[in-house]
Amino acid sequence: MTIPSTPSDLTRRDLLALGGQLALAAALPLALADGAEAAASSSPSTPSQHPLPGAPMSYVTTKDGTQIFYKDWGSGKPVVFSHGWPLSSDAWEDQMLFLGQNGFRVIAHDRRGHGRSSQSWSGNDMDTYADDLAAVLDKLDIKDAMLVGHSTGGGEVTRYVGRHGVKRVSKVVLVGAVPPTMMKSAAYPNGLPKDVFDGIRAGVQKDRSQFYKDLTTPFFGANRPNAQVSQGMRDSFWLQGMQGSLKSQFDCIKQFSETDFTEDLKKITVPTLIIHGDDDQIVPIGNSAELSVKLAPKATLKVYKGGSHGLAATSKDQLNADLLAFAKS
Repeated sequence: MTIPSTPSDLTRRDLLALGGQLALAAALPLALADGAEAAASSSPSTPSQHPLPGAPMSYVTTKDGTQIFYKDWGSGKPVVFSHGWPLSSDAWEDQMLFLGQNGFRVIAHDRRGHGRSSQSWSGNDMDTYADDLAAVLDKLDIKDAMLVGHSTGGGEVTRYVGRHGVKRVSKVVLVGAVPPTMMKSAAYPNGLPKDVFDGIRAGVQKDRSQFYKDLTTPFFGANRPNAQVSQGMRDSFWLQGMQGSLKSQFDCIKQFSETDFTEDLKKITVPTLIIHGDDDQIVPIGNSAELSVKLAPKATLKVYKGGSHGLAATSKDQLNADLLAFAKS
């Protein structure tokens, strides 16, 4: 319809037609919004953090309704990754690409409260982390998998075996992992004092963003002579950390510091490769890998001389080669 140039040219029919068009234009956004709301309410499995239209993401819904995001790339024998704190599955992207290019199916999830998974208020404990990993493996019906866990993810993998056994697992790799336990106790008198972890809690609660930026220095060993730590590594760490929930990440500090994995390690009856840097400033090798190798029945320890905690980035070529060799062995 052409709108007349002057009010005097308007006829009754013109006014009615113009009014109808304006009413339709005003009602259309509301109708679209109502339709979107109805579609969301009728699809309870739709993730709360939905990607751009046309690019659906993969989630598994746990028993308590938490949605766990996961990546599932390639084909072949499965390798399943569990990431460290406070990161996401993106921390494994170099290893996933490399192993995927070498004929393996690679899978990694974001721990609840981290990355793209639901930011649950409860369930931020090691048993539930292990059960969430089990939910991913069960949904995808994964069998004969090599489980790889870094730092807190190493604890998650270890607790998974302790709770769910090795029926879906053929091998385990622990990289810079927290088992058997990090905090000083009667059983582990050489562990780190609780004050260390109280300091982490205080830093996260006071200024999480700055704390994560500062943490990249010891995490990647950037304070060591001749260290090659790019700003990109630091930025990626910060970005992954800030994607997660403050509540979930705060709760997780207790889990990675105080959980005792001694009995879980004894249940890892499949071949186990423990990889650790001897200059790890976050999880000291003497309190972790050197003890874990004595507890896991079929474990071998490989030490990266001068290696940092962030081996997936700072020693990625060496780590990629070792993972490939172990996966093929």
